[in-house]
Amino acid sequence: MNATTLDPSATTLVNVLTCDPANQAALLDLLRQSTDEVITTLDGWRSTSFVAAQDGARVTIISQWRDAAAVGAMQGDARMQAYFPRIAALASFDSVMGAVAYARQA
Repeated sequence: MNATTLDPSATTLVNVLTCDPANQAALLDLLRQSTDEVITTLDGWRSTSFVAAQDGARVTIISQWRDAAAVGAMQGDARMQAYFPRIAALASFDSVMGAVAYARQA
């Protein structure tokens, strides 16, 4: 795995998925599968990170894309559309798309 940093010139998509804590592990497995099989093959994809809440009730996905058009292409990809109902069966989600306004690292 390569470590990456957020790119302020990219489009950042943040999804917060809320799930039953009993489903968090299955949700993470499904998200890893969709990322490895589909997301990483798409033009414009730059990086993806998952943050699993310690209480098991949420997973946050932070992904960076070249631009908003690349995000739209991902959302319209037939392979991703096949994953969406499976993800929705495990969690509800809210999304925010924008640009990194501030980032700082040690």
